[in-house]
Amino acid sequence: MRKKEKKVNNTVEEPIHLDIPEDEIWTYRVEGLAAPHINKPYKHYGIKKVIFALVIIVAVSISCYFSVRTVQKDTFEYDKTQSGYELSKFSNTGYLTTLDIDYVSNIEYDRSNPDVLTNFKIIKDETKPVTSVRSYALNCDESVQTINIGAGVSYVDPKAFYSCWALRQIEVDENNPNYCDIDGVLYNKDKTEIICRPCDHDTYLAEKYGYAKYDENGYRIEPTAEDENYEQYVKDVMTFVVPSTVTKIGQLCFNYANMITVYLPEGLTEIETLGFFKIPLLANVYSYKSENVITDSHFTSEEALGTVYLSLPEGLQKIGSDAFSYNQALTYVYIPESVTQIGHHAFWDTVYKENKELKGVTEINVARSEDDFKDSVKTGNNWRPQYDYLLFKKSINVVYGSERKAG
Repeated sequence: MRKKEKKVNNTVEEPIHLDIPEDEIWTYRVEGLAAPHINKPYKHYGIKKVIFALVIIVAVSISCYFSVRTVQKDTFEYDKTQSGYELSKFSNTGYLTTLDIDYVSNIEYDRSNPDVLTNFKIIKDETKPVTSVRSYALNCDESVQTINIGAGVSYVDPKAFYSCWALRQIEVDENNPNYCDIDGVLYNKDKTEIICRPCDHDTYLAEKYGYAKYDENGYRIEPTAEDENYEQYVKDVMTFVVPSTVTKIGQLCFNYANMITVYLPEGLTEIETLGFFKIPLLANVYSYKSENVITDSHFTSEEALGTVYLSLPEGLQKIGSDAFSYNQALTYVYIPESVTQIGHHAFWDTVYKENKELKGVTEINVARSEDDFKDSVKTGNNWRPQYDYLLFKKSINVVYGSERKAG
């Protein structure tokens, strides 16, 4: 059978030339096509233009509506739990400076009142108790200064009040069986764990002890070393005594605190993750051993605390990850023999270079011998700080088997 040959068209098509007179170039009409509309309005052009504009306006309005709905949240958001309700999110209006965590609440506005400071009120439903606070419920809030925790709250996540920059004090109902406060700082009920020292607690203390002064914009003016009574100011406001009952410093407890000196009790066994994270002025970490029970975090004198030494406390077992990260005012770290665990980046970025000279924590002193330390202490990655060395990063030295520094 003969195979069919494919027909190939080798015809060369001639180009089409239209002979259009010059004076008809903008009006010439090709047969079968609509006439040109150059400088001529389309049929019903005005109506179509209005309809198009209305469609655009409606589309933009709908888009804006749903965008706002997406961004705007209720001031209070809760989730139902087995024991009650959990505060899952608080979105400040910008004018709420006090927050009660006790019952499910809503905010009610008075639209006839233009004053944003007074045109609202909080409505509580006392049939719906709040029993817990979720992590990051108040994340980075910039307005709340006081938090009141009700009697029925049984759990507050350690990260619940993370980076609440204006927070000065946390007050707990005395009937709460799980938590308490000491002068505006949050503890568990038996005071064995310190949970949260508010970021702006120093402002609370400055007002309490009469040091608070403000500029024309409402920002607090901090005293300087040249000011009268500066040394007493440092004792009253910038020094914190962890009570002798405390055995654990919680996650993020002192994050971003404005303080220079802290006294830790012997008996403290754990410093959790980010416990003293990013405290730029923290220069002194002392420990004390007292025969008396110390419950007041206000510093009066070292004599009142008993035996005081420059070191992490004897008996400390765990130093959590990033526990002292970014504290470049520190210059001395001594790790006692009792420590068996050091988390990753525990002392990260506590050393730096200034005019080619190392500053901050330039070495870490430990009580154990090198072999004993390596055999007995579990350490995370980069637990020691590093600095630029030629083209590389170099970890600072560890001085093993060292004696604790006096003073």
